[in-house]
Amino acid sequence: MIRPPRFLVLRGGAIGDFIFTLPVLQALRRQWPEAYIELIGYPHIARLAVAAGLTDRLRGLDTAGMARFFGLHPQIDDETRRHLASFDFVISFLHDPDGIVRDNLLANGVRRLLYRSPIGPAGHIVDHLVQPLESLAIYEAGAAPTLTLKPELVDAGRARLDALGVQGRPVAIHCGSGSARKNWPLDRFARVAEVLAATHPLVFVLGEADHPIADAIHSLARTTGGARLEGLDLVELAGALANCAAFLGNDSGITHIAAALGLPTVALFGPTDPAVWGPRGRRVRILRSTSDRMENLDLDSVLAAMRELLETTASDG
Repeated sequence: MIRPPRFLVLRGGAIGDFIFTLPVLQALRRQWPEAYIELIGYPHIARLAVAAGLTDRLRGLDTAGMARFFGLHPQIDDETRRHLASFDFVISFLHDPDGIVRDNLLANGVRRLLYRSPIGPAGHIVDHLVQPLESLAIYEAGAAPTLTLKPELVDAGRARLDALGVQGRPVAIHCGSGSARKNWPLDRFARVAEVLAATHPLVFVLGEADHPIADAIHSLARTTGGARLEGLDLVELAGALANCAAFLGNDSGITHIAAALGLPTVALFGPTDPAVWGPRGRRVRILRSTSDRMENLDLDSVLAAMRELLETTASDG
């Protein structure tokens, strides 16, 4: 009997970077449902793949054992060498401009290595990352990241919203991102929230990078009667978002999570190019500023996009 294939995938980066890599894991799982897929990444982010059943084991990229592979002539123990040799393919998306990690992997048991730099894609980053799979006769250009959580995690997210007093399916709003340059002005988010609050319950998401605007979001939540999702790990947050009706946010990792969950999503872009970094999905609407400055993205366009998205969602049932 032929055993299922074994894959090892290495991926660092921030939340959005990881979400863009999901189509690789999706394609491997779809092509070989019984395959063993091990992932080395940052656990606080990569647990999302475990929550979606896309990987069988997760190990930390930020461990001492992995750090050795970034140095010249590392001393690698025999157990690690045997483990690496057990994989049919190792797929690396680590930033490795000098090929140090590649050479160390090949010198310490890896038999077949597929590598793709996460830096400088010519087109959309998803298409860039899935391209190495063509050597396995897997063609995924145009794929969209999909995050289908285990049912118990979605149920836990619903319970969390219930505990916050949120009835029905709220609209989630995330006013922050990893960079102030990518944030639409707070007063415009406030205006959109005030309009939406007349017809929909709201939840405001606060991520780990949103401390500078936390007080303002707390105030906005009080003004609009909205709840707050804060202090959650990414799996807990994803479970709550999976129970929402729609999402509005900047170019942020949380926006990419929402889009991957299949939420009707309006994503606001300015200094970054959505042709390269935009979320993908059938129910994703991307609005971009007429310049790199987010304040040049006008309020009426965002309001119209949210209304249209919510009307379409309601008509879809």
